[in-house]
Amino acid sequence: MIKNIKWLLIASISLVACNKDDETVVIEPEVPVVAGSANFSKYVALGNSLTAGFSDSALFREGQKGSYTNILATQFKLVGGGAFKIPFMNDNVGGLLFGGNPNPAFGPRFSVNAVINNNPIIGSIVGGISTTEVFNPAISAAGPYNNMGVPGAKSFHLLAPGYGSPAGLGTNPPTANPYFVRFASSATTSVLADAMAQTPTFFSLWIGNNDVLGYALSGGDGSNPITPSAGAPGVGFDATYTALVTTLTSAGAKGVIGNIPYVTTIPNFTTVPYNPITSSLLGGGNTTVGDGTIDALNTSLYGPLKQVLTALSAGDRINLLSKTVANPLLISDESLPNLSVQITTAFTPTLGAATAGAFGAIYGQARQATKNDLVLLATRGVIGSSNPLAPASINKFGISFPLRDKDILVPTEVAELKTATDAFNVTIKSLATSKGLAFVDANALLSQVANGGVRFGQYHLSSSFLVGGAFSLDGVHPSPRGYALIANEFMKAINAKYGSTFRPVDLGNYAIQFPKVIGNNNQ
Repeated sequence: MIKNIKWLLIASISLVACNKDDETVVIEPEVPVVAGSANFSKYVALGNSLTAGFSDSALFREGQKGSYTNILATQFKLVGGGAFKIPFMNDNVGGLLFGGNPNPAFGPRFSVNAVINNNPIIGSIVGGISTTEVFNPAISAAGPYNNMGVPGAKSFHLLAPGYGSPAGLGTNPPTANPYFVRFASSATTSVLADAMAQTPTFFSLWIGNNDVLGYALSGGDGSNPITPSAGAPGVGFDATYTALVTTLTSAGAKGVIGNIPYVTTIPNFTTVPYNPITSSLLGGGNTTVGDGTIDALNTSLYGPLKQVLTALSAGDRINLLSKTVANPLLISDESLPNLSVQITTAFTPTLGAATAGAFGAIYGQARQATKNDLVLLATRGVIGSSNPLAPASINKFGISFPLRDKDILVPTEVAELKTATDAFNVTIKSLATSKGLAFVDANALLSQVANGGVRFGQYHLSSSFLVGGAFSLDGVHPSPRGYALIANEFMKAINAKYGSTFRPVDLGNYAIQFPKVIGNNNQ
């Protein structure tokens, strides 16, 4: 039973003021906040890092407090919503301890460490080390938790028994997730089972982002496929998502679900230009190359390679480097016909069999990037670095040695991601309709953020890295203000579906970045 909240309203209040033109201004009284037809007394949130409040490449206490789900829960309390328990990390450093030892795969949060020549230098030195132990039975004993967001989870992981098993962290590949190991009720339970054990009256489900994002963040190199293996619970996305929603609504709970944004709407894939290489004469680029280096590369590499490729009717793959305009990155594109044999044959008379063979292997599927390629944010630190396995004359990634598959998304991979996202979103919208749930078009919202931005009062949010305000320093997860924007969108959908009257939170109350030190980083 939802508690009735009495509102003290003075009927027909109006504030009358006279300006110099004796105009009358009438301010209407605010509509009281009501629940509508939904029951928010037991709210449970399921999802991945976005639900948990992950930000700046880590999970930490202040980020968890600022999650969109915690913002929602705070508003739900105005209409009888109950406590919203969060499996809080121990500190504001981020990262995890495995048996008392820091695990480098789960490091501290990012921060802006310095600004050099107007370029922010981002690192993960925030002061102190993580004090959050994965294997802490006191945390799971303190459950159950209303925030069931598990960073890194794909849709089928929410169904997987043993996803919180400590033993599962030691298998190859791992079958468990350390964030869920921390707070799972048992070693054999699933995220969905722990959620349903709480008998929720209302739920939020935002899952599926990692189903496509994992593939994108690996550059589509095959190490993180979009389609799960045959042994995964639910197997395909449609069956998995249907099982999740059907179970969550089986006892009459109402809820809100969100769809999956395109990867092209987040700065991780839109920040690093495809053509960052400039000569020292031109300057202003992300990667400056000496003019003598450009001359040498054109003479010894780009020129001969262009000549051979032109003879093979593939001359459009490579052009000479310029000193007057920005130059594109040199990349490997597995969608191209492999010309390794032909290149080896062409270079053998002049370079010898061994060197020609190396050239064929390295440049058989090489080309220069175009505006249709998406360079990963992490690749910025790779460009211009040396490949120790290549000869010194051609060992600079992106300049003389092609960037690897994992460093970049080529158009065929971008198309594959879009096709999967569109298909998954059809399933999500269909289930929202058939189950009578509130629906959040997160894809449309983040597309708007990426294309022109969103204005809220005096604030403007965009997806521009560091300065846009919507995303954190990892280029994937929202900033505090970005999470508030998402919470408002969820409330808008809930209001539209259930007749609730939640008011949007003021984005001005939420920062666009966390400071390097939050308290003492251990509070």
